[in-house]
Amino acid sequence: MAKEKSSFKLIANNKKAYHDYFIEDKYEAGIELYGTEIKSLRMGKCSVKESYIRIDKGEVFIVGMHISPYEKGNIFNRDPLRTRKLLLHRQEIRKLSGKLTEQGYTIVPLQVYLKGSLVKVEIGLAKGKKLYDKRQDIAKKDARREAERDFKVRNL
Repeated sequence: MAKEKSSFKLIANNKKAYHDYFIEDKYEAGIELYGTEIKSLRMGKCSVKESYIRIDKGEVFIVGMHISPYEKGNIFNRDPLRTRKLLLHRQEIRKLSGKLTEQGYTIVPLQVYLKGSLVKVEIGLAKGKKLYDKRQDIAKKDARREAERDFKVRNL
């Protein structure tokens, strides 16, 4: 009888990525971690706000992801900002590196979550937004918020 792997717990979310980029494609990647890092992640001590993804010699790495040191980890703790390897299929890596050669594309981490007992990183193939695109998004959010506020007032 196998354990069910459908449990999902969000650890870190990158809202800034959705503000700064158009996300065109999403991938789920495993991440290579050491002992105390997984314990720290289970406690929710992670940030992906300033991180980015780099492809080097056919391998994918996440740079700038901060995993706080585990309090009870003593000498086994690793550098919180070290570069970590992401685990993707070779075919997905080829597809991503092909898209990166095009102008304006980048790969950004969107969220880190626990899927069963495994830590996964959702990465997105993204194209940068211009300033006017960001202004349009902010205007849409404000309009939606205003409409919700009006609806709430009328229904009281």
